[in-house]
Amino acid sequence: MNTLKKTATMTALALFGAAFVLVGQAPAANPPTNADELVAQHLDSIATPAIRAGLKNRVAQGPVHFEILNGGGGGLDGKAVLVSDGRKFQFMVKLPNNLYHGEQIIFDGEKDKVAFSSAQQARSPFGNFVYVQDAVIHEGLLGGVISTAWPLLDLDERKAKLTFGGLKKIDGQDVYELHYRPHKNSDLEINLYFDPQTYRHVETIYSYSTVQGLTNVNPLIASDARPGPGSVPGGPGGPGTPETIHARQFQNRFRLQEKFSDFKTVDGVTLPTQDDIQFSQELQNGKTTLYGWDIKGLDVSNNAGVDPRNFEVK
Repeated sequence: MNTLKKTATMTALALFGAAFVLVGQAPAANPPTNADELVAQHLDSIATPAIRAGLKNRVAQGPVHFEILNGGGGGLDGKAVLVSDGRKFQFMVKLPNNLYHGEQIIFDGEKDKVAFSSAQQARSPFGNFVYVQDAVIHEGLLGGVISTAWPLLDLDERKAKLTFGGLKKIDGQDVYELHYRPHKNSDLEINLYFDPQTYRHVETIYSYSTVQGLTNVNPLIASDARPGPGSVPGGPGGPGTPETIHARQFQNRFRLQEKFSDFKTVDGVTLPTQDDIQFSQELQNGKTTLYGWDIKGLDVSNNAGVDPRNFEVK
């Protein structure tokens, strides 16, 4: 009798556990059927309309760990700062190394600046990618909702085209997909992903392929110039050499991924405190590199006052 009771109890617990898992994984109520509905529920996941309307500027700062994940080795620890005021934005990573001392990306509302990241007066591959594909900066996408420049907060002014992709599976997780196309034509593919239970923005993937070349350089050195037709910036040969002609038979592939997690609520505003950035490039010469910046434990301050000099573009 005791054995039968034990078996029945275990069966009931197993069924309860299964039901609990199913409930935990069930889609949220009123699932979105188009881009407008998804954006509306996403904005509510950040804060109420009244609180969102009162948000003017933000400072988020915390530790960062940089690592060459493929195509090299080694890592560095430093500090990351994201400062925003309306559409103005600065993303900065400081690292204690002369070969690669970090990143400084600024948008003043009209013009952008991507600073050199080494003592050799060169941009990193990541910096050069953002410099060339400047929709990442101009659209306020970098840093996601951590920045007040986040474009979904002000779609009427952005005039971007959004395409609802429905429920997708990314890295084994169900997410809603939203394809973002800037009003100003861009050949950069931009996909935004949202948690289906909370509608929080959890990931952005930017991808770009070209036969002309964006960079063709050593892991932490990149060209300063925005490339022109037929050029391979930073490459060992000119536009008409046999080496570059052969290289153009293959595509360069670039991928920038931001994954957001560890959401916390401060002043009624729910934001991620971790931004895991990865940038990969597969070059025409067969070289593949992957870099990672793990920014976590961000301390967030809303409407704390921001020095205008943070957004100076000289």
